[in-house]
Amino acid sequence: MIRFLLGGLILAVAGLAAPAGDLPTGKDDATPAAMRFEWRSEGPESHCGNQCRNWISAVGAIKDDTARQFEAFAKTHDVRGAALVLDSQGGSVLGALALGRAIRPLNITTTVGKIAVLADGKDGITRVAFKPDGACESMCAFVLLGGVRRYVPAEARIRVHQIWLGNKRTRAAELSYSAEELVLVQRDIGRLAQYTIEMGGGIELIETSLRIPPWEPLYALSADEMRRMQLTTVDRLFDAEPVRERSASAAAPADAAITPVQPAQPASLATTSNARIAGAE
Repeated sequence: MIRFLLGGLILAVAGLAAPAGDLPTGKDDATPAAMRFEWRSEGPESHCGNQCRNWISAVGAIKDDTARQFEAFAKTHDVRGAALVLDSQGGSVLGALALGRAIRPLNITTTVGKIAVLADGKDGITRVAFKPDGACESMCAFVLLGGVRRYVPAEARIRVHQIWLGNKRTRAAELSYSAEELVLVQRDIGRLAQYTIEMGGGIELIETSLRIPPWEPLYALSADEMRRMQLTTVDRLFDAEPVRERSASAAAPADAAITPVQPAQPASLATTSNARIAGAE
């Protein structure tokens, strides 16, 4: 599944890499803005009354320190059980895995979309509405796995790609690579596989991403693929707990959403490596 053709050098590796959104798209070659977290209240009040939910808006590129930014954010808001709305072009491998692990213990629902700001409510709080047309690309798909419940609206887009050395992603097929650089990439592939299984995701997510080198358009996952990969585990955003994995003697129906029981949380990868693999850096 991993092939190295040393010539022009093509390095095809599994995982999710710098998405098209991370590549230069304008003449100024601007770096994508880092992910920001904002606490928002649902509205309008006439629609939800005293049942208005709180949302966490997560927009922008995933950096190495994004998990630390989220942890600081979580200390100032009651995020447990909230819905995290992702709209991201991806970014750092280690940053995404650390963020997913920071999300998991907080009983958070992850989804993909946009938060549209409405007029201020009567209580002086800025109210928002959830819009399902967001995008979650590259390493963002792994962050999505961090949710205890995961919901991808039909209008949302999940697109995947290979991982790549961040400073070589724009000329990936033209440059040469050292043995040390290949080691870094393979090490992060292993981390991605471990994390995917740990979070209850399907290894098909990595296998599918393996096929797409960074010079090709990102691959858009279908609804069936997302279900098989466990990127989506509920049919509606605020469904009850997903059906847990059952014993062989009590098999779940074929259309049941299954999320394996969470394993113990290992230490964050953010402190274990200085690798700079693909993303928005």
